[in-house]
Amino acid sequence: MSKVVLITGGSSGIGKSIGEFLTYKGYDVYGTSRTPERYTDSKFRLVALDVADTTSIKKAIQTVVEGSGRVDVLINNAGAGITGPIEEIPDVEIKRNFETNLFGPINVIKAVLPQMRLQNSGLIINITSIAGYMGLPYRGIYSASKGALELITEAFRMEIKDFNIRMTNLAPGDFATNIAAGRYHAPVTKGSPYETKYGSVLKNIDEDVDNGNDPALVANAVFKIINTPYPKIHYKVGAFLQKFSVVLKRILPDKTYEKMLMKHYKL
Repeated sequence: MSKVVLITGGSSGIGKSIGEFLTYKGYDVYGTSRTPERYTDSKFRLVALDVADTTSIKKAIQTVVEGSGRVDVLINNAGAGITGPIEEIPDVEIKRNFETNLFGPINVIKAVLPQMRLQNSGLIINITSIAGYMGLPYRGIYSASKGALELITEAFRMEIKDFNIRMTNLAPGDFATNIAAGRYHAPVTKGSPYETKYGSVLKNIDEDVDNGNDPALVANAVFKIINTPYPKIHYKVGAFLQKFSVVLKRILPDKTYEKMLMKHYKL
């Protein structure tokens, strides 16, 4: 019997790539979208789900269980980018980002756990970000929301271990997706004290995404995790230098690492 996989944010980008790869490998895949009817060419089933709506979350999981009898793997992939000087990002946008990147995944996990306990098995993969390992200039809110999900995973996996449910993080670096199009950009405001440097960093960020790796690499990493009996706590996938930056964060003095980041972003 093929494993049943539920992927949040499965209509585009990394989620779509994961869904297509796992479908090719013979898994029973469900993806989610707030508007699944828009994606008639999807190679796997899409169900309606809004991570900011707990009723929507419960209904989507019920649809999967009714359709396939179980949920073996949950991939918390739905997420949103956000850039800007922290001082100038509206509070409503900060809260919206945490709603999508942190509270949403938590609520999806809470909704799927009873079914996985009933099965006495399950795997939850939280897609975070290498940006979550460090406070990046003009990406501080994104770093914070993804970093918080990393820590939530560390705590959660110890709490659910007795139920034979595994949980892990997979942190991608920059990949060629449409995340920039859906990201909230605080405007580069003329006369702002951040105008010049934020404008420069924003251009750098978008170029990194445009020149990023193929998201199929993330899909392959997910496939390997699914087939690992006892997954590690943290996985990273991306360019060598991006992954190595996490190692440097761990071994370098704080101010040395800060200078390295500032040099990279020309600050």
